[in-house]
Parts: sequence; structure tokens; C-alpha cells
Amino acid sequence: MRTDDLVGLLSTGITPVKGGTAGRRFGIALPLAAIGATLLMATVFGIRPDLGAIVKTPIFWEKLAFPLCIAIGALVATVRLARPGARIGAGWPVMATPVVIVWIAAMVVVVSIAPQYRLPAILGQTWRTCPFNILLLSVPGFIAIFWAVKGLAPTRLRLAAAISGLLASSTATVAYCFHCPEMSPAFWSVWYVAGMLLPVALGAVLGPKLLRW
Repeated sequence: MRTDDLVGLLSTGITPVKGGTAGRRFGIALPLAAIGATLLMATVFGIRPDLGAIVKTPIFWEKLAFPLCIAIGALVATVRLARPGARIGAGWPVMATPVVIVWIAAMVVVVSIAPQYRLPAILGQTWRTCPFNILLLSVPGFIAIFWAVKGLAPTRLRLAAAISGLLASSTATVAYCFHCPEMSPAFWSVWYVAGMLLPVALGAVLGPKLLRW
């Protein structure tokens, strides 16, 4: 078979992809992820009763900014990886920077307090449940974001799935902040990160199957 014949055969039945497809799919998936996580948080865990007072403190907004900045970086990376052959590019520093900042803040907190208070500062009151709560709240976003990515024909399936899991889990963590009583960077640096990494690992394992097209 000649090259021209092969190209003609492979292109048979191919229709042009409409512009803005990625924007439309993520425009559906992200609200579903955010709303789903928020409703699940309010229903299963409940909003913290002192939220009205807490939102007036800078530490609450720092806590909220942590997963929100990761979500922005994960969105940039996910949109890129949803394209055939694309790389993460600028998504890496946007995702990594808030983690580094919180780790530095955690070290400052731990070093500045008496030794007997260091472990309690890291464990907080909810270390046993926090990562799994975030994992649960990630479920709506995991489903919605994987639907969006699969429809855009990614080729690096495992990496695309892992970063999609991070987008779902960081979005879920934003919602979880409205319930979680923990207000120390020492806690967030370990248990929020662990909670966000669980869907990442799940995505990396299931990605080749879930994103196959």
C-alpha cells in the first residue's frame, strides 16, 4: 500500500474537532466537582459552626489559598495533558509553590513551639480521618474531570490521570476547609497533602483503563 493510500484510509470518516471543546468540557466538569464536593461536605460532615468568626481571620484565607492555588496549577496541567502529546509545562511550578510555602510555614511553626507541643501541632485533632474525608469529597470531581479529559484524547494516560486526580482532590480540599477545624500549617503540610495525594495515586493506577479512547 502506498503512503498516500494509507493516509487516505486513516483519515476516512474523520470530522474536524470543534473549537473550544476543552473549555466546554471543563466548564461543565469543574462546577460539578466544586458543587459536588461542597454539597457532600455539608451533608456528610457539616459546616463548622464558628465559620462566621473564622472567616474574619487571615489564617483561614491562608488555609483556603493552599488547596486553591494547587487546584489552579492542576487545572493548567490537566488541560494541557488532555491534549495528545502535550506536557505539563507551567503547571508544575504553580502546583509545587504552595506546597513548598506551606512546608516552610510548618517548619517555622514546629521549631518555634516547645518540643512537647510539636507532635500535637502536626497531628491536630483529625489526622486519622482528614485524608480519607478529602478522598470522599474528591469522588464527584474525579468522575467529572475524568469525563472531561477522556473526551479530549490524552496520550500520556497515567500522568494525565494522576494530575486529574490532583485537580479533583485539591478542589475537594477547598470545600473541606469549610468544615475542618485544623488551623495550623503543620497539620495542612502533612494531612491535607496526604489527602490530595490519595486521588493522585488512584488516578495513576486506574488512568490507563479509565482514559483509554
